Amino acid sequence: MLVSNRVRNLHPYVPGEQPADRDYVKLNANENPYPPSPEVARSLADFITASPEKMGLYPDPDSNALCSAIASMLNRTGGVLCRCSADINGVISPAPQDKIGFEITPDMIYAGNGSDEVLSFAFYAFFDPSRPFVTARFTYSFYPVYAGFYDLPMDAVPLNSDWSLDTDEMIRRASKNHGGMIFANPNAPTGLSLSREQIRRMLLQTDSNDIFIVDEAYADFGGESCIPLLAEFKNLVIVRTFSKSLCAAGQRLGYLVASPELVKVVTSVKNSVNHFPIDVLTQVAGAAACRNPAYYADCAKKVCASRDSFQDFLTASGFSVVPSSTNFIFARHPKISGERLYKSVKNEGILIRHFNTPGIEQFVRISVGTPQQMSLLKDALEKILREEA
Repeated sequence: MLVSNRVRNLHPYVPGEQPADRDYVKLNANENPYPPSPEVARSLADFITASPEKMGLYPDPDSNALCSAIASMLNRTGGVLCRCSADINGVISPAPQDKIGFEITPDMIYAGNGSDEVLSFAFYAFFDPSRPFVTARFTYSFYPVYAGFYDLPMDAVPLNSDWSLDTDEMIRRASKNHGGMIFANPNAPTGLSLSREQIRRMLLQTDSNDIFIVDEAYADFGGESCIPLLAEFKNLVIVRTFSKSLCAAGQRLGYLVASPELVKVVTSVKNSVNHFPIDVLTQVAGAAACRNPAYYADCAKKVCASRDSFQDFLTASGFSVVPSSTNFIFARHPKISGERLYKSVKNEGILIRHFNTPGIEQFVRISVGTPQQMSLLKDALEKILREEA
């Protein structure tokens, strides 16, 4: 036997398609349509010019400078970029409802190769094969992949009829299982968000010995971050990413925010797999991005404006649209199947995402692009709708 039974039973994650045979407008992978801050390119160029020998040396295994930069950025922004404001000098500050209320310190940050790796280590660190962890029936589709990879039992709770999380049932099952909980907020692929107070009520009903993970990959586009709750709940773990609001999907950088004790646990897992996970250039680029939150706040605001405008267009065109707090839109048309809509849009040179998963197979997920890209998609949809009439 050449491969293990574990490998035979794997069900890998399927990302949005990345075709090389045609130059499509890509609105299928929740990437940010804007480039990173110019500060990132300058910092990388300066580093390579001044210290080329450091690319031949191992990087800081604990990414200390990067973790300090992430902590500083969170303290300055509150974790929701789209509501930040900047004064005439470019000094950024969070909206009143997003102020954290205490200082995030570098020892509360763990950084890794994208939030997917961070999630993988968190699954290994905090969930146990002897007890099912609770999640939602439709949420980030990598969670079941990790459950299978680490042989973890999973208890998936169906969504409510309005596509929101059934928090009461999730709490009931978590209290029964004592295996922990994870969900995305705002959720994917639906785009809906729970308020911080809703999540606080969930935490109050959760055993303090049970881990509670909130995946905030999309929080910068309009959700409410749970970071302020870290002062109250020591079992809370928050996972975030540079891929969405920090315009760095190609960079592979994510991080976790939690108590220093829980960060040490995840670090122990990392050191059992790869002592040097983040390369030196990514550490430099990530720290540079964190030093310029005003740029990324502006990008987030532009994404939100395009999202809201396109949601209005879809609704006026007869689509059912789930209200989004993210950089994507989850929608369906009553007369056109999700698969047919995806294929028709692809024929027009634009990629959107369609899931074959029973229960959401009639939906498409549209990543928000630049105004020009959304205009092209609008024209394509209007053409498709005319042909269907």
